[in-house]
Amino acid sequence: MNGFINIFKPEGMSSAFCAGLVKKKFNMPCGHMGTLDPLASGVLPVAVGQACRLFPFLLEKVKKYEAEFTFGYETDTLDAGGAVVKSGGKVPSLKDVLSVLPAQTGKILQVPPKFSAKCVDGKRGYKLARAGKEFELPPKEVEILTLTACETEKKDTFRFFVECRGGTYIRSLCRDVAQSLGTFATMTKLVRTQSGIFTAERSVTYDELKASDTPQKYLLPSDSAVDFEKFTLSGEQATRLLNGLYDEYPIADGLYRIYNEGEFWGVGQAENGLIKMKAYVRF
Repeated sequence: MNGFINIFKPEGMSSAFCAGLVKKKFNMPCGHMGTLDPLASGVLPVAVGQACRLFPFLLEKVKKYEAEFTFGYETDTLDAGGAVVKSGGKVPSLKDVLSVLPAQTGKILQVPPKFSAKCVDGKRGYKLARAGKEFELPPKEVEILTLTACETEKKDTFRFFVECRGGTYIRSLCRDVAQSLGTFATMTKLVRTQSGIFTAERSVTYDELKASDTPQKYLLPSDSAVDFEKFTLSGEQATRLLNGLYDEYPIADGLYRIYNEGEFWGVGQAENGLIKMKAYVRF
């Protein structure tokens, strides 16, 4: 049994603990895609069985977030769970906030939070930060596709709507927006509403899955997660491919969803008319 569970992680729970429920329900190896911090909530795709092999083809997926940035102070973790390290900053107007967002849109260089899983000399940043070690993380290129904001009922807090590529840190975005306005801010809420084809509207809550005696009804087909062109082989052709025998086909170079008749076998790469399996999820 292979596929994906689109589970909506609740606030206050680790991604690993949330994925553990899926593993328990299906009694199979599972892995989650795109860690959400415990303070965050939202879409957490969990691969069941061999569907984990598709993760390398999902790295460029688009993600959407709704976040709240509270201005006037900054914590060491850049979110509400950290200790305050800067305070007394001004609270900007919505007009001022909107004026700096274009500079944070597109392909930009972003420094990850020190309290993150990024490594320095083989050690996780959050472990070094907790130990009080001084270190710097190098900036990395990320891509923010759309970015806007609106007011909330709190005068010092604005709600941000972010559409971005994988690898973007919303906590870093919060810090950078505030710095561009000459002040401080802390991310006080984060909800991931989309991760690739997985959306909040089509997710199952943790409690729903926990209470279900038929978790299979929430299992999404493996091939629904990848959007490469479909290429179907006959039974004999598929067997030859599986045995490492390469037949030539009149197709363009690139990645394809490979099917044996109507059954999804995995992702293959075509080069000069020859197809080689890159991720086999049949068994």
